[in-house]
Amino acid sequence: VWSAWENSRIASIGALKLLADGTGEIKSMRTHPDFVGRGVGAIILKTIIAAASSRSIRRLSLETGSGSSFAAAFALYQKYGFRKGEAYSTHIQTEFNHFLHLDLK
Repeated sequence: VWSAWENSRIASIGALKLLADGTGEIKSMRTHPDFVGRGVGAIILKTIIAAASSRSIRRLSLETGSGSSFAAAFALYQKYGFRKGEAYSTHIQTEFNHFLHLDLK
């Protein structure tokens, strides 16, 4: 789990879960509304990608919601190379979620 802070205020968090098949899952990516658009979510995401790469994880996956309230998160993940794909692990596809994947080298 990683967090970004400004003084005593938490700005953003994110976590990496190692999956049994050698892949990783990004969990709990959140940015406090006061910090949206200031780049702290990108810092957390880049930190998680670097940590996964250093652990020789071959792919990162995540589940995110659909609709306008998730548009900024979806755009951030796409900016860093995540692409839409199939459900993974124990997740189930519904009309309310998307699955994104990033192959690591």
